[in-house]
Amino acid sequence: MARALSVDLRDRVVAAIASGLLRRQAAVRFGISTASAVRWQQLANQHGTPAPQQQGGDRRSMRIEAHAGLILDAYKATPDITLAELQALLAYHGTEVALGMIWRLFARRGIKCKKRQRTPPSRIVPTS
Repeated sequence: MARALSVDLRDRVVAAIASGLLRRQAAVRFGISTASAVRWQQLANQHGTPAPQQQGGDRRSMRIEAHAGLILDAYKATPDITLAELQALLAYHGTEVALGMIWRLFARRGIKCKKRQRTPPSRIVPTS
């Protein structure tokens, strides 16, 4: 993903356009595309600043946060419940989610869900 250009450059381009330069002339002067100059001017008109919006991040957590009570109640009732079982529970209630979304819900709350394989004890060698 490309990085956003600096706010300083955006401010200078918008200021040049405001002082009377055409958008294409400002684009050539600052070495950017005409489309960027147009977009930055529109951002400045709409929001008051041409600053870029935040990139990345979890934008879908609201969807699972709506069901956090159900998930946490199921976890408290059965602490050894698996993420797949929680996923099936949510699907039963009409919400399809990925396992990673459930995992991140627990991570945001500091709950660790590590499961350990149960190994039968060896008769010959001690296991740890």
